[in-house]
Amino acid sequence: MPPLGVATWQDGKALLDPRRITVIRVVDTHNAPGRRTRVDNRGLTVGRVDVSEPASIASGIAARYATAIFETAKETKRLSKLEGSVTALSDALDVSDDLRNMINSPVVSREDQGKAVAAIADKLKLAPALARGLGVMAKNRRLFAVPQLLVQLRALMAEEKGEVSADVTSAKALTKAQADKLTKSLTARVGKAVKINASVDETLIGGLIVKVGSKMIDTSIRSKLSSLQSSMKEVG
Repeated sequence: MPPLGVATWQDGKALLDPRRITVIRVVDTHNAPGRRTRVDNRGLTVGRVDVSEPASIASGIAARYATAIFETAKETKRLSKLEGSVTALSDALDVSDDLRNMINSPVVSREDQGKAVAAIADKLKLAPALARGLGVMAKNRRLFAVPQLLVQLRALMAEEKGEVSADVTSAKALTKAQADKLTKSLTARVGKAVKINASVDETLIGGLIVKVGSKMIDTSIRSKLSSLQSSMKEVG
């Protein structure tokens, strides 16, 4: 049976095609001898392999790549292009399960990951510095740190412009009025211009999670319910 491969640029681009119907399925084979993997041309079925990395390690790896990519873009006067590329790649990760699975997959080879990210960089017209950086990350099996890479790049670009980057997660998309009000409030609180990086997590139920640097404010209903549940256990 042939190994999983993203053999062509067209295959890589297909990761971003919303019409693509091939689904990557991850099944739990915890009790299977040898925890072997199987690949189906109509999709992918793999044994669950623990490839998780501690957040601190992933962030540390991402920081080194982000600094190199940022400095290269700055030297070539392409920071504006880099900023747009970071947004484009972040949006792609948000909408494509296949793309997220590819960067985290332990069964996709370095070569095939490299071909996939090259295809994606071409389709999204990513800044050269970011495209090359992703290629090096694929070669070194570091694509799992791409989400942290994007966070680090946003922070570096915000610092360059004298801004503070705030990651805001809400249960549903913020309206322009809500985003503007939050930006104004955060700007007044931190004393610098704030740029919001918004994302949606429906599991929050309601409220917000706001992260500015090392500080986090969690007003989500999910967090409040979790706290209530913990309190009830203590009472019980």
